[in-house]
This record gives sequence, structure tokens and C-alpha cells, in this order.
Amino acid sequence: MESPLGLALLFPIAFICEFIDSSLGMGYGTTLTPLLLLLGFNPLAVVPAILASELVTGGLAAYLHHREGNVTFDFRNERNHRLVRKFRLLGYMPRSNASKIALVLAVCSLAGAVGAVFVAVSIPKLYLKVFIGVIVLAMGVLILAKRRSSMNFSWKKITGLGILAAFNKGLSGGGYGPLVTSGQILSGVDTKNSVAITSLAESFTCLVGVSSFLLLGNSFEWKLTLILMAGAVASVPFSTKLVKRLKVRSFTMTVGVATIILGLFTLYKALF
Repeated sequence: MESPLGLALLFPIAFICEFIDSSLGMGYGTTLTPLLLLLGFNPLAVVPAILASELVTGGLAAYLHHREGNVTFDFRNERNHRLVRKFRLLGYMPRSNASKIALVLAVCSLAGAVGAVFVAVSIPKLYLKVFIGVIVLAMGVLILAKRRSSMNFSWKKITGLGILAAFNKGLSGGGYGPLVTSGQILSGVDTKNSVAITSLAESFTCLVGVSSFLLLGNSFEWKLTLILMAGAVASVPFSTKLVKRLKVRSFTMTVGVATIILGLFTLYKALF
């Protein structure tokens, strides 16, 4: 059961977790979920509350990253693109590359998040958590190993990681950011761009997850949800300004180290 102490700690905990998430593209759900469980909150209330709060903060973070110049989002239709010319009125392709990546990740979210909520999981959650932890840990190591070399852009990697990350997000409320942020970096996306794109794509993933919970008739613990949302929203302007001031090389190293830590943390939660 929730305790008065637990409720009092919600705002600062959400503030810190979202500050890390909007700065590094990871960490909100992955760290917040076990903390809320330790404070005595119902697991059935925790995941939808986290999804609902990240639905709001993800979109806000993406907008503020764009305003600060950390990324360029342009969702106006690129009418000269071959797909737009081919499908005419039905054709759509956003202009900026960051918007294209966000669109692909959003489409992947449909498959991953809906599948996680509506389809029975065929493997034990323990195996899935260990699998995700190993992948995240390996990506963190690869980011540090390759941070000084150029990496070729790959749509296939982004698509596969988008589906896997959204699936895990729908199951546990966390694990999306470490996979998608590190996956983008290893696919040749600029580090600051990858953080902002992850925020936007994660917001859409959370929209799908929240809608799925509502369609299944699940209720929300609104006190928990609103306090988390308030704490998380308050942190976003500070994190986007921090990202703007950081140098890309040192920022990439920070993201790599954070990815390794979250990979180890995921493995620890799964095995102990």
C-alpha cells in the first residue's frame, strides 16, 4: 500500500528521474518503477502512471530540445520525396532526418507496445529482462569503444530496436530509452539528436500503451499519476538546457556510461 512518506517523495523522485531521462534519453521508467515498488505502490498502478507521465514529458522534452537547437524537427511534408510523388495525396514524409527517424520509431511502437499489452508473452519475463539487460550493457560498451570513430547510419537497426524497446516498455514501463538512444548512436545518429528523438518517440509509445490499458478497462491511480507528472514536467526545461551546453564527445561518453549502468541495473533487477 502507498504510504504518506511515499507520496511525499513522489515529486522529487520524479523530478530527478526525468531530469536524467531528458538529459541522457534514458532512465525514467527503468529507475522509477523499482523505486515506486519499494515505496509500496501497487504494481498494477505503477506502470500506467509512468506511461501517462512520460506521454506528457516526452512531447515537452522534444519541443524544448528543438527550441534549444539540440535537434531539428520538421514534420512538414517533403513533397519532392519519391514516396510522396508515388502515393500523391496519401504520401507523407517529414522533411528533417530527425523527424523521419522519430516517425519510424513511432510506427515501430505500434507493433511493439500493442503486442506487449494484448498478446500473451510466450517467454518468462525473467528471460526477457535478462535479454534486455545484456543488450543494453553491450550497447553501452560499444558506444564507449566506438565514440571516436564514425558509424554508418542504418534504418534496419533503428527499426528492430524500436520494436524491441516498445515491446519492453509496454511490459514493464521502462527499458525504452537505453535501447533506442544507444541504438541510434550506434546507427550513426548524432548523440544530442538521439536523445531528443527518443523523447518524442517515447511519448508516442506511451500514448499507445496508455490507450491499450484504457481499452482493456484498467483504471489509473490518478493521485500517483498527477504527482509523477508534475515532478517530471518541472525538470524538463533544466535538462534540455544542460544538453545544449555539453560538448558532443563528452556527452557521448556520458551516455555510454549511463547505458552500461542501466544495463547492469536491469540485470540486477532480473536476477536478484
